[in-house]
Amino acid sequence: MLELAIIGGGPAGLSAGLYATRGGLKDVVMFERGMPGGQITSSSEMENYPGVAEVKSGFDFMTPWQEQCFRFGLKHEMAEVVRVKKIGNHFGIVLSDGKEVEAKSVIVATGGSPKKSGVKGEDVFFGKGVSSCATCDGFFYKGKEVAILGGGDTAIEEAIYLAKICSKVYVIHRRNEFRASPVTVERSKKVPNIEFLTPYGVDEILGDDSGVTGLQLKNLENGNAKTLDIACLFVLIGYKVNNSVLIQEDGSNICAVSEYGEAVVNLKMETNVPGLFVAGDLRIDASKQVVCAAADGATAALSAIEFIEHHK
Repeated sequence: MLELAIIGGGPAGLSAGLYATRGGLKDVVMFERGMPGGQITSSSEMENYPGVAEVKSGFDFMTPWQEQCFRFGLKHEMAEVVRVKKIGNHFGIVLSDGKEVEAKSVIVATGGSPKKSGVKGEDVFFGKGVSSCATCDGFFYKGKEVAILGGGDTAIEEAIYLAKICSKVYVIHRRNEFRASPVTVERSKKVPNIEFLTPYGVDEILGDDSGVTGLQLKNLENGNAKTLDIACLFVLIGYKVNNSVLIQEDGSNICAVSEYGEAVVNLKMETNVPGLFVAGDLRIDASKQVVCAAADGATAALSAIEFIEHHK
């Protein structure tokens, strides 16, 4: 039986593996069906991780993590986990090939991914003027005009954030009403360089070899077309957490989750199920930043060590 099973190989999972094995746990296995690194490996530039002054691609940034995190005995099993279930005082890790592995404790760090809009050009220009993270990429467009697609709290809050960096921020939303809280919307309307375009949809993202150059918009009430010259479109229409491993055969969840399917944890990354921890973007109130996910993984590992020690 494993002392600790880690599900997910992004920054949270790798950090958990490093701290767990270096902290003395034996038989620690990280289940990740592909190469470790997480979604940050697809980022073209990574420049906001403390202590790493050199600007690197996400892939180059994550490469040394693997060597460091496996140095102390962490094992990697290239397998897909279907479900984590409770078996008495321990857990069963159900794999897609039907195999089942037992573990005394589990850290789930399967992350999540931003929802895509499906707009023409989104995939072509992703990372080259299409982004899903204003905090990550806003600085690259300092002093330029940008646009946000979305009408929820995240979209409006990020518009306020970007307005401090960019010369102009257009908020494009398909309805005249917003899902964001009225207080947030009212605050954003007082920012002079934020302009709301409603009810508009994006027909196409325009660009060339250098990246995004503009948007082709359509008014959803009268059908009028409009072209917008911008340097970046931030698609902020929601975030989907990868929580399938928490869902049991009867459709219930192994632990408490929020209305959005995020695992409810405390500051020690503990769920309401003893021995089950969740770290990174899958947990409630996650900041969705690499440095925060790494910290979550370390915290979860320290909590797992404490749990194992208390249950010997």
